[in-house]
Amino acid sequence: MMTQILFVCLGNICRSSAAEEVFRTLVARRGLADRFAVDSAGLIDYHEGELSDPRMIRHAARRGYRLTHRSRPVTVADFSRFHYIVGMDERNMQGLARMAAQAPANDAQMLRMASFLTHHDAAIIPDPYYGGESDFEHVLDLLEDAAGGLLEHLMGEEGYIR
Repeated sequence: MMTQILFVCLGNICRSSAAEEVFRTLVARRGLADRFAVDSAGLIDYHEGELSDPRMIRHAARRGYRLTHRSRPVTVADFSRFHYIVGMDERNMQGLARMAAQAPANDAQMLRMASFLTHHDAAIIPDPYYGGESDFEHVLDLLEDAAGGLLEHLMGEEGYIR
């Protein structure tokens, strides 16, 4: 069975698009690419069709990630398409909860990305959009940490053999 995961932030040009690629790379390195389908989306459609923020693309590339996703908004259909929808902060989780209430079929389990941090102590994955270069690096540090924790969680949830 292929597990479908959707990463969500506000505009889908920084955190969620990076989380998508970090997680995709992690599962590929672990030989699990055939078990996961990964996507990302934003709560707003302001950046729809755009590539990730050039600063995030640059910082991610330094770590070996290639961000090619084009921003798209979350849709009500996503709640029946994906097994897991992973939000980056409390505002994202609240927006997702409002959308989930409108979904005719809501099979998705909503998760907070920061809940899977194993080496960092943070309640959210902060939005680096209005910050500086170090903010993008910090977000990537958090995403790499949380992606590992999320994968371990899903391996247990889905009953995958490690």
